[in-house]
Amino acid sequence: MPIRALTENPRPAGVRKLRGEERTWRIRVGPYRVVYDIYDDRALVVVLKVARRSETTYRR
Repeated sequence: MPIRALTENPRPAGVRKLRGEERTWRIRVGPYRVVYDIYDDRALVVVLKVARRSETTYRR
């Protein structure tokens, strides 16, 4: 699934909401994690990070 596909469906199968965050989600794309915010009121998806999965992947 390319990142661009998130503009059409920001919550595809396999997406998970990050704990303690209001609008931040993550999805696995091969060995990478894409962390992004969804702003439904503005129809906007903001990619915050694309990184290999590690202990620091989800830290801000």
